[in-house]
Amino acid sequence: MSPLPLLLLTLVTASPEPVKTPSPLAAVNAVLDDWHRAAAQADEARYFGHFTPDAVYLGTDGSERWTRDEFRAWARPYFTRGQAWSFTPSARRVTFSKDGAVAWFDEALATPNMGPARGSGVLVKDAGGWKIAQYNLSVPIPNDLLEDFKARIEAHGKKPPAPVKP
Repeated sequence: MSPLPLLLLTLVTASPEPVKTPSPLAAVNAVLDDWHRAAAQADEARYFGHFTPDAVYLGTDGSERWTRDEFRAWARPYFTRGQAWSFTPSARRVTFSKDGAVAWFDEALATPNMGPARGSGVLVKDAGGWKIAQYNLSVPIPNDLLEDFKARIEAHGKKPPAPVKP
């Protein structure tokens, strides 16, 4: 037998390596981890590419409810200067809908500027993979400090607005 038919026979009968698809949990974790890395690396396109077009971002201030595009406009100066923010998850819990098309999560975050924080949100799965539909950033307040913070927040809300500088 000549070498060519033997080579063809080997190619036809060789079984390809199975393509390993990450588990849904691994895929969601990969998206969230890359999203946080993109912010730390000031990669605006990659960071905002993890959102759905109609995503909502809820910041720590009660006035901060942004669509993806509003949040991007607000954050652009941080990304442009090459320093966005650095959130490092220390724990994360992910739950999936029965049909596997929606995931919601909460994560404990270490941040250099806010201290301990919490992120929570919802991801949806589409043909392109998992995308963040909503993210909520908060700073947990210990219960024994809540009364003081409540009074401070109420007093802050009663202050007249600061004058606008020309």
